[in-house]
Amino acid sequence: MKDLFLFLLLPLLLLAGCTTKEKTDTRPNIVFILSDDHGYQAIGAYGYPIGQLAPTPNIDRLAREGMLFDRMFVANSLCGPSRASIITGKFSHKNGFRWNGDMFNADQPTFPKMLQAAGYQTAVVGKWHLKSLPQGFDYWCVLPGQGHYYNPDFIVQPGDTVRMHGYVTDLIGDMALDWMKKRDPKKPFLLMFQQKAPHREWLPPARYLDLYHQVKFPLPATLFDDHKDMGTAAREAEMLISQNMGLSNDNKIDPEIVTETGHKPFLKWYFNAYRHNLGRMTPDQRAQWDKVYKPINEAFRNNPPTGDSLTKWKYQRYMEDYLACIRAVDDNVGRVLDYLKENGLDKNTIVIYTSDQGFYLGEHGWFDKRFMYEESFRTPLLVRYPPMVQPGSVNHDLVQNIDFAPTLLQLAGVKIPQDIQGVSFLPLLKGEHPANWRRSLYYHYYEFPSIHMVKRHYGIRTQRYKLIHFYYDIDEWELYDLQKDPQEMHNVIHDPAYAEVAQQLHHQLDSLIQYYQDPLEKIDTK
Repeated sequence: MKDLFLFLLLPLLLLAGCTTKEKTDTRPNIVFILSDDHGYQAIGAYGYPIGQLAPTPNIDRLAREGMLFDRMFVANSLCGPSRASIITGKFSHKNGFRWNGDMFNADQPTFPKMLQAAGYQTAVVGKWHLKSLPQGFDYWCVLPGQGHYYNPDFIVQPGDTVRMHGYVTDLIGDMALDWMKKRDPKKPFLLMFQQKAPHREWLPPARYLDLYHQVKFPLPATLFDDHKDMGTAAREAEMLISQNMGLSNDNKIDPEIVTETGHKPFLKWYFNAYRHNLGRMTPDQRAQWDKVYKPINEAFRNNPPTGDSLTKWKYQRYMEDYLACIRAVDDNVGRVLDYLKENGLDKNTIVIYTSDQGFYLGEHGWFDKRFMYEESFRTPLLVRYPPMVQPGSVNHDLVQNIDFAPTLLQLAGVKIPQDIQGVSFLPLLKGEHPANWRRSLYYHYYEFPSIHMVKRHYGIRTQRYKLIHFYYDIDEWELYDLQKDPQEMHNVIHDPAYAEVAQQLHHQLDSLIQYYQDPLEKIDTK
């Protein structure tokens, strides 16, 4: 009788086990790839000339096999604040991290913590840049601060600092692959794979040191913009390639040659940064570097360009190194995508590629980010998830980096906290176009006075218009018609033809400020 009971019970036990296994299998894995300062203009899939001349085949794979978002924006275009907005789903005034000098309160809720509590294995490798140590991760290994390109230091869990030999982009790729290989295959996972590159000072790996030195990159139409039809903030910012880009640390000219040819560093630390970067290299790495860069240095010494010719020369050198760094990022995206495919994980893993913000590649004569103007406010986003996303699809809705947290929580079946300010874009991934999707975006940048001297500002962007208020030692408004003036060259705030538009945008902006509970009245505007 006992044997008969076990015989009848066995199928039920097996069925229960299969049901549990099926539940586990359907919970999607998440690979969140975050680069640093990767402008959408430098991704082939976005169709800009730079992206065609400097291909990104592996990132482009995500566009072919998934969805490309062409209206993805950030809440605050700066490294640390952007990362805080990503993991909390909140604007800077809510998560407390407004500029890079802040320290992130790691005790607050984040989506990795919530996924970890829901049974996900979680890991973050690479650039963290929030000062406090990571929480909510089963494994972490992160760069201290900005980190270095060659032979970088890493803070290894639980907090020890270790110097690793190699190139930072590849080392972070190694960590991502190593963790995926060692994880528990029975559990779903979140991997935050966060690259330092292509952040300044753009030191390429040895294999790509001269990759683009023979490529002539087209000059941006606005490289010599005088900003006369913009505002005071644009005219006073210190991010011009012509004046504020360092010949030494940025363009890789030896400080002695810089001085010898009559140039002065915009900031004194430029010379020290150059020497420190080369000082981290091994003799072999330095030999490979010198083989490529010594001829460039000698050519500059023998025939130093001046005036507009110098600006063009600096732009070309900037592009050569910046894009070579991106090529290494793309290599490591490919390594991760290949691993997922080879191990049968690609069908049930959502892969996200984005950047912490956009970047100026010579537009308005600039490098860097910070402004609410399009090139820094807008950032790339490509998403592949075969069960849901139509291959080769493109989305034109307004999406923001505060939306990652609720999207990934909803995807994992985790309840979205009410205080998260972002909105899940899961319907967009399904190809839907909800009638109630947002029609405007809010933005607020705080880091001033500071490097690059971009004044504090906040504003609103709709599908067609952008209204910006620069404050703190200034009180100026700017309005741009993105349909007629996509390069944002002409501020029309005082044009009578736009009076009604300006009034409507002011009302909408006031509504967003109230909705997101931004305490503007508490900001010191002296």
